[in-house]
Amino acid sequence: MCRLVSILIRSCNDEEFIGRTLQAAAGQKCPLPFELVCCDDGSSDRTPEIIDAFPGARRLPRPEGPYLPGARLNYMIRHSRGDVIVFNTADAVPVNDRWLAELIAPLLEGRADAVYGNQLARPDAAWLVRKDNLRAFGDGREAAKWRFFFSLATSAAFREDLVKNPFDEDLRFSEDVEWAHRRPMRIVYAPEAQVEHSHNYTVAQLKKRFYGEGAADAVIFGDKPNLLREMLSAGMESLRDAAFLLARPAGLKELPGAPVRRFVQRFYHWKGVRDHVRSTSAT
Repeated sequence: MCRLVSILIRSCNDEEFIGRTLQAAAGQKCPLPFELVCCDDGSSDRTPEIIDAFPGARRLPRPEGPYLPGARLNYMIRHSRGDVIVFNTADAVPVNDRWLAELIAPLLEGRADAVYGNQLARPDAAWLVRKDNLRAFGDGREAAKWRFFFSLATSAAFREDLVKNPFDEDLRFSEDVEWAHRRPMRIVYAPEAQVEHSHNYTVAQLKKRFYGEGAADAVIFGDKPNLLREMLSAGMESLRDAAFLLARPAGLKELPGAPVRRFVQRFYHWKGVRDHVRSTSAT
């Protein structure tokens, strides 16, 4: 029987969002009591002070050593008390007081082993970021066609399973996908569990993210480098971008740069896969 929910919030230089996220989380209408457990990764802004000043939030000491997402998640799970664990990044702001109840309902009803929620683009999100959020989340039908999809940014699972099957502590990217894909699981999307969460990445940030995800995909799915396939994927996504932007005149200013961003994404994903395959072949 579930008696307590632990909401685990990771942060790093999130003073713009952490107060809103904590306030929204604390105000949830939930059938179970819950605790707020935070861990900050050495923020240089006021994030730690905002957490410490928030009633009911418990901030864990930062572990020694470099930040590795899987290790940090396992650490926070060990230092929480809930039978149900909810993961929510500091910059994922719940949009109403039903977010938590909607997120954990499939678990409590016995319909799921893991649940992920709906990430809505922020008001300042670029138009193509809005498109990507809608495709990945929205009504869930598009992501259901993909090879595999799961996002930990706002999600829930049972403590017992997380302790038995901890996160991989070596991966630097896609630790959530690896955890959810590792074994057969009932994964449910909860579209009404809504948070505001998106990023307007620079080209440099896109390179880093997609390179890391490419390397992780080689580990998780056994991907092999295929530049032609990646470029075809970039071309198809560029066509979808054009259709989306043409239907929204306010976003047309993004049309010239859209193909560049897509080809950067897929090229660096290919590099990540290639470099991982090379490194493992050499050992």
